[in-house]
Amino acid sequence: MHICFLTNEYPKKGFPHGGIGSFVKTIAAASIQDNIRVSVVGINYTNVDENETDNGVFIYRLRKNSVKGLTWYLNSKAINKKIEEIHSQHSINIIEAPELGFAFINKIKGIKYIIRLHGGHHFFAEGENRGINKWKGFQEKRSFKKADAFIAISQYVKKHTEQYLSYNNKTVTCINNPIDTLLFSPVEGKEITRRIVFAGTVCEKKGVRQLIQAFSLVKKQFPQATLDIYGRDWFYPDGSSYVAMLKKTELPKLGEIAQDIHFHGAIGYNEIPLKYAEAEVCVFPSHVETQGLVAPEAMAMEKAVVFTKLGPGSETITDYETGLLCDPHNPKDIADKIGWFFLNKEKSAHIRIEARKFVLQNFGIDNIVNQNKIFFESLILKK
Repeated sequence: MHICFLTNEYPKKGFPHGGIGSFVKTIAAASIQDNIRVSVVGINYTNVDENETDNGVFIYRLRKNSVKGLTWYLNSKAINKKIEEIHSQHSINIIEAPELGFAFINKIKGIKYIIRLHGGHHFFAEGENRGINKWKGFQEKRSFKKADAFIAISQYVKKHTEQYLSYNNKTVTCINNPIDTLLFSPVEGKEITRRIVFAGTVCEKKGVRQLIQAFSLVKKQFPQATLDIYGRDWFYPDGSSYVAMLKKTELPKLGEIAQDIHFHGAIGYNEIPLKYAEAEVCVFPSHVETQGLVAPEAMAMEKAVVFTKLGPGSETITDYETGLLCDPHNPKDIADKIGWFFLNKEKSAHIRIEARKFVLQNFGIDNIVNQNKIFFESLILKK
């Protein structure tokens, strides 16, 4: 079997990447071990073509075009050309992309086209209470019509997406994102008392502002507490920084305790486990989420995790059994859940152990790769 992933986010040293990039890297590496050929095609961060092999995964980064008004056309043309080239040399069975990925992709007979629902434009526009961009909305609907099947990464994203977009009577299945439970495994002796860690894009929908507000409440009860924030900055349409906004509007309200909040920026994928290991509590109070990788990654490391109760929160954590769920819009509730872990060491230890067990069973990479393989094979056999 030969799978080709379409994404611009496959991790590249020195450049930030998102959850889709982490997902593709993890699933690709595991698929290679199962004798599946994997190619990744996407637009490069720079204006050059680059080909590389990452532990058996063939990566094709295509030169970025920046011609105003024609970027979408030129980039799609380059991707289509590369797919045809790869297919002529090593027949592709499956091409997978996120929601908008097939809008301008030419279909080739014999290849099955799969959309994995990571959370597309319609999904997040509703979740963030903003309007649909006509151009992106058009692309997403066009892409959905071209798909032969869909994989949702949670029941929540499956049900929520179908409120706004049609699956066009195509097959839809639900398969969790895989977690590399070897990379994300318990580390002894690194935990720093009262350290709170957040990882993810630093933006409004990830609940960072409410987490900062919650931290001021935590500090009143636990003066030793620190908050370490890891992740790439988010920028407004005018180019201004979300982190800069927080430093200007939120941190001054905290007075001296602001010095115990540390923004570290984006870090490498392989560095993340150490940062989780240093945390006494990992907190991810997202306002809107499809499923997310950060919570189960930290759970796999037997960390105390506070996750959002919204969206797929209850699919990921059973409250007070494998972690705690919070109201991400309520700083006091976030603070209370952090404080609960600080005060309940014995119960916390039991929750941490159960959390890893849950992730091994439901997000374990071998199991997830096998589920994907079985689903892909069923599509390939279907005429």
